[in-house]
Amino acid sequence: MERIMSVEDKIRRAEAIYERRQKGNNKQIASINVSDNSKKKDIKLLKKMIIQILVCMVLYLVVYTIQNNSYVFSEDFINKANEILSYDTNFGEIYNNLKNGILSIFPGKQEEQKKVEENNNIQNEQNTQNAIGGAVEENANTVSTEVEQKEELSQTEQDIINIKNTTTFIKPIEGVISSRFGNRETATGNVPKNHTGTDIAANLGTKIKSATDGEVVLASEEGDYGKHLKIQIGEVSIIYAHCNNLYVKQGDMVAQGQEIAEVGSTGNSTGPHLHFEIRYQERKIDPESILEL
Repeated sequence: MERIMSVEDKIRRAEAIYERRQKGNNKQIASINVSDNSKKKDIKLLKKMIIQILVCMVLYLVVYTIQNNSYVFSEDFINKANEILSYDTNFGEIYNNLKNGILSIFPGKQEEQKKVEENNNIQNEQNTQNAIGGAVEENANTVSTEVEQKEELSQTEQDIINIKNTTTFIKPIEGVISSRFGNRETATGNVPKNHTGTDIAANLGTKIKSATDGEVVLASEEGDYGKHLKIQIGEVSIIYAHCNNLYVKQGDMVAQGQEIAEVGSTGNSTGPHLHFEIRYQERKIDPESILEL
């Protein structure tokens, strides 16, 4: 038999049914919310797509404007740009104008600036004068020193310097020096005490070579020198005396190292040797001060 429900049971049952129905409505609402979120996502994607389309349209318009607007890159525009760039900007002048403009606002500063510039100009002039004076004084001292040095040098020393600066020498023969230049003691009265050259002893017939280039200005057999040669080169002359034989004659041109004579004992001589003599402007010079014999 069916149970007879009381009023209270009916009420509880009705409440239970109502609760179940309410829960069922909540699930449907949740499903609706999910569908709303998907719609929002679709709207965002649509906005992004529209923005991208707009950006593309703007870029296209920019490119189109550049390609079709000839003024921006026209010849007139380029010429004006070149004209502006060709201006010669004097930054120094701009600085001076700006400085003068600022100083005109402050008169006191302008006077101070003028004083500073005047002092700088005076200082520069003094430095220039001192430099010129120092250079002149230095040159004068140099000239004075050179003159003093020349005055201190003897005529012979000057002649030696001139010979070395103008002429090169080689040894005329190999031998032993038997008598040097200058005063000497002699065994006989026939030999002069003041010796004007250097005597080099060697075997009779030894070949004599020209110590320099030059011209034979004298080839003689007379006098105390016996058979002798005089060879001239510029203001320098060389004497080869007491020779046995002469290989060249007056007027011949000889080269340095050329055989020109033989050692002998002609003239005022005590034995076979070469009397070797150097002169500068006919002033006699010690040969050993010119070359090593």
